[in-house]
Amino acid sequence: MSVSDLGAAGYLSYCATPKRPDFRVPEGAVDAHCHVFGPATRFPFAPERKYTPVDAPKEQLFRLRDYLGFSRNVIVQATCHGRNNDALVDALATSDGRARGVAVVGADVTDPELDALDRAGVRGVRFNFLKRLVDDTPHAVFERIAQRVQPLGWHVVVYFEAQDLATVAPLLGRLPGRIVVDHMGRPDVTKGADGPEFARFIELMERNQQIWVKVSCPERLTVSGPPYDDVVPFAHRLVTTFPDRVLWGTDWPHPNMETHMPDDGVLTDLIPRIAPTESLQQALLVTNPMRLYWPEEMQP
Repeated sequence: MSVSDLGAAGYLSYCATPKRPDFRVPEGAVDAHCHVFGPATRFPFAPERKYTPVDAPKEQLFRLRDYLGFSRNVIVQATCHGRNNDALVDALATSDGRARGVAVVGADVTDPELDALDRAGVRGVRFNFLKRLVDDTPHAVFERIAQRVQPLGWHVVVYFEAQDLATVAPLLGRLPGRIVVDHMGRPDVTKGADGPEFARFIELMERNQQIWVKVSCPERLTVSGPPYDDVVPFAHRLVTTFPDRVLWGTDWPHPNMETHMPDDGVLTDLIPRIAPTESLQQALLVTNPMRLYWPEEMQP
């Protein structure tokens, strides 16, 4: 395996030959956070993007899904494609119902456009607060969008860093419906899973039963590097404290990585460390994502 090749703007390309995971995921497991990028010749990247990723087409994503043993994907629109969800919709259309999507839309999105996204398999809308990736958007705009997607049964996905929690938390309290926080709220892992900073995020989830969280992206949070021992306690605490409100995803193809590209097989092998029992693994990988993205298939 080689991750030495640099893609556009110096970013590493995804690991093309990941290891076969030692951990066997349960039947029906969902990779609940991944992306498709381009190919740029067919789906150009947004002019306003803050980074240019390596092409990562749907065909490679679906091959990885099968190789790792997963059954389904939740594909999340990333900022490099802006508000043009065409690559996402195309991937959903060719997934044979095995993928759902999270889109990015603006305040000017029309009801027919939302309906079309819903028919395509979109089940959520993403709000990004990372200033290095997006320009500022007034919170009132996010509130209006959240209200508009409620009739469709969509949820809201939010992406922020731990230092921004105090600013974002009031907005989360005003948003209707379910809210999914990306990547554990990006904690500073040097401050410890039992420290006061992460405790504030735990308290937020305890107060607001509508908030779910993805225990994903150790490669972005780690200081020590693989095997991500410094990140495991954060994910483990969330999984064991909120077993019915956690999701897991690869974050493939891991955009913006400049020095370290994770092996998705290694990431999959982390799952039993953060969800140490079969019941926790079943909830994390099957029951919870199915409730959120394929509720029509759940037993009454």
